[in-house]
Amino acid sequence: MLQFILRRIAISGVVLLLGSALMYFATINSGDPLQDLRETRAENRDQLIAARIANMNLDMPWWQRYLTWLGGASRCLVLQCDLGTSRDGANINTLLISSAGASLRLVTLSVVLAIVIGVALGVLSAIRQYSGFDYAITFLAFLFYSLPVFWAAVLLKDFGAIRFNNWIADPALSTTAIAVVALIFALLVASVLGGDIRRQALTFLATAVVVFGAVYVFDQVGWWRQPALGLPLIILGGLLALAFFLTLTVGLSQRKIVYAGLGTIVAGVVAYFVTAPIMKDPTWLTVLGLAAAAAVVGAAIGWFFGGFEKRVAMAVCSGTALAFAFLVFMDQLLRNWNSFLQLAPRPISTIGDARIPFARLDGNFYVFLYNWGVQLILPTIILTLISIAAYSRYTRASMLETINQDYIRTARSKGLSDRVVYSKHALRNALIPITTIVAFDFANLLGGAVVTETVFGWKGLGDMFRVGLNFVDPGPVMAYYLVAGGAAVLMNMLADIAYAFLDPRIRR
Repeated sequence: MLQFILRRIAISGVVLLLGSALMYFATINSGDPLQDLRETRAENRDQLIAARIANMNLDMPWWQRYLTWLGGASRCLVLQCDLGTSRDGANINTLLISSAGASLRLVTLSVVLAIVIGVALGVLSAIRQYSGFDYAITFLAFLFYSLPVFWAAVLLKDFGAIRFNNWIADPALSTTAIAVVALIFALLVASVLGGDIRRQALTFLATAVVVFGAVYVFDQVGWWRQPALGLPLIILGGLLALAFFLTLTVGLSQRKIVYAGLGTIVAGVVAYFVTAPIMKDPTWLTVLGLAAAAAVVGAAIGWFFGGFEKRVAMAVCSGTALAFAFLVFMDQLLRNWNSFLQLAPRPISTIGDARIPFARLDGNFYVFLYNWGVQLILPTIILTLISIAAYSRYTRASMLETINQDYIRTARSKGLSDRVVYSKHALRNALIPITTIVAFDFANLLGGAVVTETVFGWKGLGDMFRVGLNFVDPGPVMAYYLVAGGAAVLMNMLADIAYAFLDPRIRR
């Protein structure tokens, strides 16, 4: 395995080297970097031209300029990059750190959401092939996949930022709007749960009534500006998380694991009151420490009370504890929404990473978190929708191919339940080809979100690449290539390792 990885690294290095030479040559021959200065009437034109020639090394032949850049870029191997300066004398290293940080904030969150939602939708579509749910997911997947990114981004800016900011100043929903929300949510739940016509109709009616009542109450009490989950909804969410993990593992057959999971929720309720003073204004270290403690306590409960299948019980209880802790964190975050609105009456920005300056920001941990992350919402939604469409279709196709294999039919013939067949036998093998898609999708989004960053005015890698190309400046372009190409190589390597983990035969 080590020899295989080293060989792939060597091949990838050669590919990166040849690609960098081609990219550099194409960039410097795409225009004249001095054109704007040749046309200016400034009195110090000659001095400006001389300064730009010095900044961009235009007095050297192109191959010598490339070797100079390559020498500085090769020092990245020892974490001492020297990517030169831009045409205006700005340090490329500083520009790259700022741009890569902005893009990583977008891409990481969107990829995680797309993987979780897309794979789940793909699995459900495969299990319920040719059902109404499958047709609906197929239609939406093709719709989102074919949407022009710039058009969808402009619409989202209008409805998700401008109109939302107008609405949140004095939020209110009409009865018609509440009914539409309830019907859409009820249709979604009924299609996911499935069953015969009678069961789907009962599910639809019950869900519609519950959702309509809940949204109506929220609207009447002004929940939109002063939201909170509260302990009852947190407990309900914990029970749903427990049911989810049980469904993926042993179902309701192992009573000791079920009781251990319920004990985990009871422990979470106790921890809710114990940690309440700490969670009012924590730090990231405190939040991560409490999350780790929740996982450890959940695993301990599963170990002591889980019966014979201790490993399964530990996984179920630990996952339930983490879900419960996440809901507690979200409850505190929602409770501070109104405090943030007092500082930012129009919270969603339409242009770039517009945040309240740190010196003017007066608030606790959650207000700072809102200020840091609320601007991620719109561009993240765009990138997530595009990726969800691909993940759901690939997962569906892979899952359908897997469940039609002979070993799946053999598992069914042994009397195993559908839950065991799908979760333990089919899903793991179906995820093998998805690992390649995940790896390259992350790399593509990291280096290819040019349109999204342009529409939202986000100063990331895409914007740096576009500006460098427009100004015939190879420095920013090559920095972009270094990150995008390096990410592609790294993610491809991680895909190979994931292959070996998912399928032990590959290790040999």
